[in-house]
Amino acid sequence: MAFTLPPLPYAYDALEPAIDKETMTFHHDKHHQTYVDNLNKAIDAAADLQGKSLEEIFTSVSTAPKAVRNNGGGHWNHSLFWELLAPADQTGEPSAELKAAIDSDLGGMDKFKEDFNAAGAAQFGSGWAWLIVQNGKLKITSTPNQDNPLMDVVEERGEVVLGADVWEHAYYLKYQNRRVDYLKSFWSVVNWNKVNELYAAAV
Repeated sequence: MAFTLPPLPYAYDALEPAIDKETMTFHHDKHHQTYVDNLNKAIDAAADLQGKSLEEIFTSVSTAPKAVRNNGGGHWNHSLFWELLAPADQTGEPSAELKAAIDSDLGGMDKFKEDFNAAGAAQFGSGWAWLIVQNGKLKITSTPNQDNPLMDVVEERGEVVLGADVWEHAYYLKYQNRRVDYLKSFWSVVNWNKVNELYAAAV
């Protein structure tokens, strides 16, 4: 069963002004589609991985071909990323349970956002910033390229609650080299309804 590109759950311009229509169009239709196409080619050439979910593959991705790791990560990360964003009037609020965990594990919402943005800004080259649940506690981490916290190759493993794409293709058309400004704007379109759902499932 070939992997497919999921449709965006909103219009291409729905996240403006935080994320512009042109960026969303290129990011979803071109970049994500390329990961899907290359993942399917890589899986076609790896008989032992056929029929497995990406989550299953990630648990031992260190033994998989590099093209599966890179493009499988690209597909999984982006499929989740689109769901983690929402138009500003549909973002919802952090749940009471999530707020309490952010307070106890991360020093409160302001410090959490500051530290999450710092992790994204400090990620050298391309990669992702993540909020994960690890051993029942929230933790901020980051990964290079298209790696994610489900993979056996990363230092900090856990269940993903939130992720921010800090590849240049995610922001360069609007923000150029100002990754920090992109990360500040990101919070205006975080889909807390999805984050709450992921947090509840992780704990």
